[in-house]
Amino acid sequence: MATAKNEGFSARHNKAAGMLKAMGHPARVAIVEYLIGRDSCVCGDIVEQLPLAQATVSQHLKALKEAGLIQGTIEGATVCYCIDEKAIHFVSGYLLGLSDRVNVQKKKCC
Repeated sequence: MATAKNEGFSARHNKAAGMLKAMGHPARVAIVEYLIGRDSCVCGDIVEQLPLAQATVSQHLKALKEAGLIQGTIEGATVCYCIDEKAIHFVSGYLLGLSDRVNVQKKKCC
């Protein structure tokens, strides 16, 4: 079975790839947008915002949390989620850096 060669890339490359991969599903994009629009942690409200089953939403939340984009805290029997602002700033800065490099180099291609 093939294995990923992540060790050949910088920590920054691996971090960006993990976060961007986690954002590679429309449900996860919707969850991130929803959490950004909230001023406090959100518990059960997320399921009500998406056309998905609770178990599916939980899987998406797990992927976002593992990627470091959101945080979850246990309060009694529920888990409350919020955005990890530093992670969002990292992804934003990474993509803006790429955009800046494209604008500076303006190569003719394709």
